[in-house]
Amino acid sequence: MLRALLPAWAHERIGPAPAQPSYVADDGFPAEMSVNWSGTQPELRVLFDSLGHEVVWPGESVFRSRRLDHVHETFTPRAGRPSPAPLWHSIAWRPPSGVVHKTYFGLYSWPHAQREAAVAEAMEKLGLAAAWTETRRRVETVEGDREIEFFAVDLTDAAQARVKIYYRNHGAGLDEVARVASVAVHHEPHRAQAAYRTLAAGGADAGEAALSCLAFRSGVDRAAESTTYLRLPTLADDDQEAVERTAALLHDQGLDPGRFRTLTAALAPGPLAGSKGVLELVSFRAAGRRGDVTTYFRFPVFDRPPPSPLSPVDLG
Repeated sequence: MLRALLPAWAHERIGPAPAQPSYVADDGFPAEMSVNWSGTQPELRVLFDSLGHEVVWPGESVFRSRRLDHVHETFTPRAGRPSPAPLWHSIAWRPPSGVVHKTYFGLYSWPHAQREAAVAEAMEKLGLAAAWTETRRRVETVEGDREIEFFAVDLTDAAQARVKIYYRNHGAGLDEVARVASVAVHHEPHRAQAAYRTLAAGGADAGEAALSCLAFRSGVDRAAESTTYLRLPTLADDDQEAVERTAALLHDQGLDPGRFRTLTAALAPGPLAGSKGVLELVSFRAAGRRGDVTTYFRFPVFDRPPPSPLSPVDLG
């Protein structure tokens, strides 16, 4: 299925440097893999950058939701934007359930006013304007420096489909990202703060460019849920330390970290103590489901990063 979905770049030979760098990974590679560990079966996710190529979903009429049709033009020059928003796509599969498809609009290259205008217009089209206004008001009461970076939609018309808005936080501490997460209706702050402290080894720093995702659902008067992403290479000395902290979090959540350890070791190019950034991010959502931990893996493909800012992220 993944081979069928990937755009034309997937069939090109990988050279010593990316022909067209992507912001998915710091080295310019246009894909990442993540796993959500909650429940009896983990959920595997693959995120990839279309790099300007059209992605044709199998069963297009089934997977392409009306939500995406409503907002797609909002993120293009036809709606007055400075450039088309880069498109990232994700497939997620948790057996025995079916595959879930998601699309992300990258807003990171636009002036902030354009990002705000596009998000407001899209939320209006989706009938979520009031929920966004109330959520944004609450976020703006939290001191700190942050910017909207992504707008995402689940490609389904099911009642539980989400619309997600991602903030990148700059120079934030754990208390700050905890306050942003608390604007969501369904959020357990004490559980979330304990998880953050485990990943930060008891420190107060949230690391570089921590992310906050606010998820909206129809019928909820503000963000329904929140997910916080911590960038482990800025909090731990190497992948081994990052793995140990994440394994401790999984154990605290009542999950066996064995499969997580095995997967990380398989993806690393060598001993974990000698690598950094294979385990790039770990996210936590405290919304009633125990063990809602997701680990994000970056493939060490290119030797040197391209001349680009720190990459944004999927987000899941």
